[in-house]
Amino acid sequence: MDTRISWSAARPWRGIMVATALPLRDDLSVDHDAYADHVRFLLDHGCDGVVPNGSLGEYQTLTDEERAQVVATAVAAAGDGARVMPGVAAYGAAESRRWAEQAAEAGCGSVLLLPPNAYRAEPAAVHGHYAEVAAVGLPVVAYNNPIDTKVDLVPPLLAELHAAGHIVAVKEFSGDVRRAYELAELAPDLDLLIGADDVLLELALAGAVGWIAGYPNAFPVSCAELFRAATAGDLDRALPLYKSLHALLRWDSKPEFVQAIKVSMDLAGRRGGPARPPRLPLTEPADRAVRSATARALADGHR
Repeated sequence: MDTRISWSAARPWRGIMVATALPLRDDLSVDHDAYADHVRFLLDHGCDGVVPNGSLGEYQTLTDEERAQVVATAVAAAGDGARVMPGVAAYGAAESRRWAEQAAEAGCGSVLLLPPNAYRAEPAAVHGHYAEVAAVGLPVVAYNNPIDTKVDLVPPLLAELHAAGHIVAVKEFSGDVRRAYELAELAPDLDLLIGADDVLLELALAGAVGWIAGYPNAFPVSCAELFRAATAGDLDRALPLYKSLHALLRWDSKPEFVQAIKVSMDLAGRRGGPARPPRLPLTEPADRAVRSATARALADGHR
């Protein structure tokens, strides 16, 4: 029996949407050919779509031209714009709206949007921010990352944004799995998406219908199997996979997640490459830990 969450162009934010790492050359230029190959690889190995220009894609360090080209590359490689959900975060709502308009012109199916992240925005400003981007017409997935943005999209606020028609789903990265149940009570039609790899099982069992994922960049097949078993409630399959991969999955919630996932990609035979400053190479202890955990995953047959 197929237990996968049903992906459709009508709800393209569901399923496994990989927050793609961006392959860089040694001179730190974007390798668009490697990125296109990576997008195709992910879709051919169990993933439903891709999320370019997220934090994992180092969007903050890209020029406007690079950022637009990454979206165009993803759409062309996917062969179906509905499978592409660009991150459209920016300091101002006007700029976020421009990126959403670019995504719409490229044929994307949805966009991922952080709240205002230049300051601790009050609820009224958060409403205005999401209303501005939603006016473009693409479905908007909110991204709750209070750790980095200092703006917490708590369940009552998310319910208000959903009731106003500003968002269709939320990528939940707070790490507080208890919120899933409160959110289901306050906004039962708002789709919950797993936002942190290391709480995948807990949020899947709580009713998540998607995963905006980091570690499928390195191990798409095993991560897809884990997600589908978890969302089906098949603990006999999901729990051993989760335990086996968790030493890697928890890196998704650490500040060095970009570098860690790129190291794992390189070891797994996928081009990750360096990260752009201000990110530095992993420290020796962190590099050793990531390499050791990746080697164990490869030895366990993960791919």
